[in-house]
Amino acid sequence: MLNARADVLSAMMWLLIGGAERLQRLLNSTPSARHYYSDQWVSYTHLGYYPGYHEALSNKSQTYSMEGDNAELRHYVARLARRSRCFTRSIQALQDAIQLFVYAWNRRQLFRRDHPRYSAHVCSIRLPVTLATP
Repeated sequence: MLNARADVLSAMMWLLIGGAERLQRLLNSTPSARHYYSDQWVSYTHLGYYPGYHEALSNKSQTYSMEGDNAELRHYVARLARRSRCFTRSIQALQDAIQLFVYAWNRRQLFRRDHPRYSAHVCSIRLPVTLATP
């Protein structure tokens, strides 16, 4: 009962400070999707999910894989982990770092699929010449 009351109070404060409008603008600026999954935070029910639909889940059945991907990004790309330690001064540098990580991650996944008995680390994937030159 106490947690439910705290959740309602935090949602009311969120709405009062204009958080829902900011969150809606952020949602509108992202690529659209067919399905949107989230936890059951009250403020998510006030957003418009066009053209897809939103489903609030009581468990993490549809969000755990994305949370895992985010954790991998924060682990391997230090500038996404903590602002106080590593930060990006240029959006282009951040895009390049993420592009490099996604390339190495995808190569690693393909290697692991083809060779399940061998270990593969993201840092051991070779960079192609096309990505190495500016």
